Amino acid sequence: MTALRPERESGAHGHGAGDHRTSYGGQPYEAQGAHGAQGAYEDGWYGRAATPGSYDAGGTDDATAQLPPVDDETVALRIPDPPPRTTREEPPPAGGRAARRKAAKKRQGRRGGSHKAGDGPPTGRERDDASEGAPRAPLSRVEARRQARARKASPAVVASRAIGEVFITSGVLMLLFVTYQLWWTNVRAQAQAGKEASDLQRDWANGERKPGAFEPGQGFALLHIPKLDVVVPIAAGISDEKVLDRGMVGHYAEDPLKTAMPDDKTGNFGLAGHRNTHGEPFRYINRLEQGDPIVVETQDKYFVYKTASMLPVTPPSNVSVLDPVPKGSGFTKPGRYITLTTCTPEFTSKYRLIVWGQMVEERPRSKGKPDALVS
Repeated sequence: MTALRPERESGAHGHGAGDHRTSYGGQPYEAQGAHGAQGAYEDGWYGRAATPGSYDAGGTDDATAQLPPVDDETVALRIPDPPPRTTREEPPPAGGRAARRKAAKKRQGRRGGSHKAGDGPPTGRERDDASEGAPRAPLSRVEARRQARARKASPAVVASRAIGEVFITSGVLMLLFVTYQLWWTNVRAQAQAGKEASDLQRDWANGERKPGAFEPGQGFALLHIPKLDVVVPIAAGISDEKVLDRGMVGHYAEDPLKTAMPDDKTGNFGLAGHRNTHGEPFRYINRLEQGDPIVVETQDKYFVYKTASMLPVTPPSNVSVLDPVPKGSGFTKPGRYITLTTCTPEFTSKYRLIVWGQMVEERPRSKGKPDALVS
């Protein structure tokens, strides 16, 4: 035991003032046998309980012996040091230089090296990868200018970019124009024509419109083509802005192409309409066949025509198709005829398509609708 213990005061248990300093057992440290009587030192402090009086040679009154403080140095647990790590030494490969080189490559692969032994010095890409994390030195003014010139696009590249942007913009504009022509003009014109037809029928019911001369652009009748499911207003004149582009059918009512009205005793009632775009009321008149009905409805009467003949292609200058007895129609004497004119081929205005019909019935509105509109 190496720890020091405090000595008890001489008068702690009733001893005289002149007594020598004693140990916990009542015996002086110098007394012979103080640590050896009956094995009290070992038995009392390190295991078995001490018997009364075994430590108190001077007759102390303590019922139990006092235990000494625990010595940390003697009883503390210690974690043993780990054994030294030994590296397994591989036996030298048998064979010559080739075998040793192969073994070196194998060891390098197990270590995860990116550059294998025996492959020569690292490549430029490997050096660049290794130096990515390292800070780069600032560029000089000359090097900075050189890199700026290298990044600047050449005139050829700038020109090609500009031309590409022009082409893309032109393509977008053309697409928008085609969408406007083929879709939006139809939507708008059909809405305008439908409104005009409704207004016309309402005015007829209220007696507000009277037969007679009509102003350019004014609707005065309805054209029915049952086979094509067409119902469209007929307006005076063939103006694009006032009539045709609004989805209506125009009557040749002005000189030099003035034609007859349906209620005339003889003559040719000439009509014009768009085949494509702007409502396209005459788009499919090329499908009409001989005998198909064409009906003109006015405020007082229904005029029923039967399809007689067709001229698929003729130049726009051929105005003889509007004569009172139209040329090329097959009619040989005056009568009550109808002529439909439109552009051909589709989506062009190079030629004209002509359809002729002959009146077969004039029916007052008081007698109801004709059979062509009922069936």
